[in-house]
Amino acid sequence: MTASAGERLVDGYTLVVFDLDGVIYLIDRPIPGAVEAVGRLHAEGRAVAYATNNASRRSSEVADLLTGMGVPARADEVLTSAAATAELLRDRLPAGAPVLVVGAEALRAELRAVGLRPVSTVDEQPAAVAQGYGPQVGWVDLAEASLAVRAGAPWYATNTDRTLPSPRGPLPGNGSLVAVLRTALGRDPDVVVGKPEPALFATAARRAGAGRTLVVGDRLDTDIEGARRAGLDSLLVLTGVSDVPELLAAPEPRRPTYVSIDLAGLFDPAAVVRVPGTPDTGGWSVTVTDGELALDGAGRPLDALAALCAVAWSAGAEARVRPASPAAEEAIAALGLSG
Repeated sequence: MTASAGERLVDGYTLVVFDLDGVIYLIDRPIPGAVEAVGRLHAEGRAVAYATNNASRRSSEVADLLTGMGVPARADEVLTSAAATAELLRDRLPAGAPVLVVGAEALRAELRAVGLRPVSTVDEQPAAVAQGYGPQVGWVDLAEASLAVRAGAPWYATNTDRTLPSPRGPLPGNGSLVAVLRTALGRDPDVVVGKPEPALFATAARRAGAGRTLVVGDRLDTDIEGARRAGLDSLLVLTGVSDVPELLAAPEPRRPTYVSIDLAGLFDPAAVVRVPGTPDTGGWSVTVTDGELALDGAGRPLDALAALCAVAWSAGAEARVRPASPAAEEAIAALGLSG
């Protein structure tokens, strides 16, 4: 079952909000087809925005990066967790207040831009701790933050992504660094700003006015859950972190509206599917046999996925998928479910 037979998915929305890492690019390399997809949206005069948990770049730097990849972007189209954290702290602290920063220079720059003073040690009596991803974050930074939080400074995390995508596979993200302090302090951050919290998407959706917003992401635990918390439809693309086994095991708050292999699903009705389908979808049938999901029939792999989601999600438990026809064996392999 496609999003709407014969109609393009994108035609149902006023604004498309993209995650970046795993959707538009991997680190600094564009994902095949992404530049063309966003260019097509621009050519049609459609509104786009970018919402990223990555706190290691400023909005202007992200816009420059995108433009350098062939995706013309303005800084005001980019919503980062670093900028959102800085704005939140600006609203809660006196002007010029010291904030202990664990993270990249981009987070410090965003704090300066809103009139706060980044500091590095507990001796500078920080009024808050702001923690974001930075590849150079080390033990000394985490130790100072730990001391500041123990001394009473509220602890703000830009995001809690456990990993970030790379061409070599998932790497530790800010959530892994937050976990170090969580272990040391025995508690969670006072505030988490980025996805899956809804603030970034809610801000973007306000720009769409009365129109509908579609969130496009590669992670169930941040992009998709964040979209659902914000009351928005979502498209999961399988170009980044989350894969089909994770999708089949997803709890209800992390289930997308649509799934496609890549951004072609925005424009090609045959390249996207609404999930869940029914146990009998697009020529496929799924049954539960001895605790396994048996896939039978023939058709598009995406339709097989919609049928599998219907049964796996209603069963409420992870289950191995096995083929009951030669076409099913090919579909299972195409969906990364073999073995």
